[in-house]
Amino acid sequence: MSLKQFRYKFQEKLKTIEKETRTYEQICLEKLRELGRSTAAEWSAAMGYSNPNSLSKVIRRINIKAPERLKIYYNRRPRQYEAL
Repeated sequence: MSLKQFRYKFQEKLKTIEKETRTYEQICLEKLRELGRSTAAEWSAAMGYSNPNSLSKVIRRINIKAPERLKIYYNRRPRQYEAL
């Protein structure tokens, strides 16, 4: 195996590893980024849940661990969320 082939295979493996190691919070933020600015009910419906409160713990975890990735609009009812 040449060095060029080895590098190519190594880069392909790195790409698959990066795809596999996403947390549920990251998956939810990606879906919110696709939706744009939306409420928790719309966000949870897009994730496939029937209950609008299904993502409440996930939203809380994102807000605690990485508040810079989620913008919450408190001045409206219901609250709206936007992924940054």
